[in-house]
Amino acid sequence: MLRDGRPRTKTEIAELTGRVRSTVSLRLAELIEDGLVTELPASGGLGRGRPSARFAMATQSRVIGAVELGARHALVAMTDLTGVVLRQERLRLDVRRGPVEVLDLIVRALGDQLDAIGRPAGSVVGIGLGVPGPVDPRTSTLTAPPLMPGWDSYDIAGHLRSTFPVPVIVDNDVNVMAVGEWVTRWPDEQDLLVVKVATGIGAGVIAAGRLVQGARGAGGDIGHIPVEAAGERPCGCAQVGCLETFASGRGIAMTLREQGVDVTEAVEVVALVHEGDPAAMRAARDAGGEIGRVLSVLVAGLNPAAIVLGGDVAEAGQPLLAGVREAIYARAQPIATNAVEIVISADPEGSTITGAARLVQNYLFGLPERPVVYYQAADQRRRA
Repeated sequence: MLRDGRPRTKTEIAELTGRVRSTVSLRLAELIEDGLVTELPASGGLGRGRPSARFAMATQSRVIGAVELGARHALVAMTDLTGVVLRQERLRLDVRRGPVEVLDLIVRALGDQLDAIGRPAGSVVGIGLGVPGPVDPRTSTLTAPPLMPGWDSYDIAGHLRSTFPVPVIVDNDVNVMAVGEWVTRWPDEQDLLVVKVATGIGAGVIAAGRLVQGARGAGGDIGHIPVEAAGERPCGCAQVGCLETFASGRGIAMTLREQGVDVTEAVEVVALVHEGDPAAMRAARDAGGEIGRVLSVLVAGLNPAAIVLGGDVAEAGQPLLAGVREAIYARAQPIATNAVEIVISADPEGSTITGAARLVQNYLFGLPERPVVYYQAADQRRRA
């Protein structure tokens, strides 16, 4: 009720929640004691009687750890209770080094950020973490992640809780990004696809106003759908011909190497596209076409209002976007495509950090019926 930052009196809260004032008073007292809500000075009024006290979220009293873990990097942030970033840093790492080494780096980074903003470890109320693999929602552990050898079933939350004894919410990175995109730029929509194209490829699905994880956390794992263009290229999932072997950063780089271009990583591909290299632009467009063909099935099945592309490869811009659009418009029915917006995310890393913080907020305060817009910046960033 107080998550939007608007101060309210006990009477207003009781009316909006349908609870009696005594229950509201008890709950407010608990939240104040936990440092999550603060009582504001009563505002003056022109009517008779004593002005009523107002209550609001204590945005500065506690902090949330928000982490995006990629195959080659981690973005580690501390936010206030509304998700406003107080400090963040980017770490270079390799998830193939295993969970202990990587998570220890993240724990140290979180501790360094607390020191930098002058907050004790006890001020952390929760940590949200997005990881590049399917997360079983029943256990919050990764299930056979192709990009993360040694992480299968590892207790990520328990590792972090050994230093920070707070709730730790773990989900697939593109799911986390989807939540962030939804609440900051598309809060009025109930159906949304967010697609991350980087070392791997995945989709975060918002359907009927809810994040769709699937029974075992594999919802939206489109990178391992076989596509004809990939031929017999081997994939880390032990299959051949998966979408990400052709359309991920490494997949596009492989296509270019087959044409005699010396590239290995997504950043090199994107640089060539920005330089106007014809082969790189064609490869990015072809990759977008294969992604679009796969997405056309989701468009037919889910009828999203928007499709948002993010990740390192999405920085290639127009060639990739054009390929995605062409394939979707060619394959899906007009009733599903006439109104859909297909765009590149304005701030994919920011959305992932926002999403990680929001997972913690939802755990602590409950899942709202509609996305809560906290601050003016969110309105200003929408559909930027």
